[in-house]
Amino acid sequence: MVIFIKIIVNILKRIIFAFLLLYSLNLSIKSFGIMIPINIFNIMVTTILGVPGIVCLVILKLFII
Repeated sequence: MVIFIKIIVNILKRIIFAFLLLYSLNLSIKSFGIMIPINIFNIMVTTILGVPGIVCLVILKLFII
């Protein structure tokens, strides 16, 4: 039971960190006219992949969308 709670807390920490990372990225690149939306898909990509996930999201935003 304790291990299960630790896993849940760890996942919640990663999700909150991903949200804050996306928010700070949006604040810093807003002057360039680029905005990465903060939605559940982007938060999950950032939670799972971390910084490489954010790089992928920025590349997708710049070149595909």
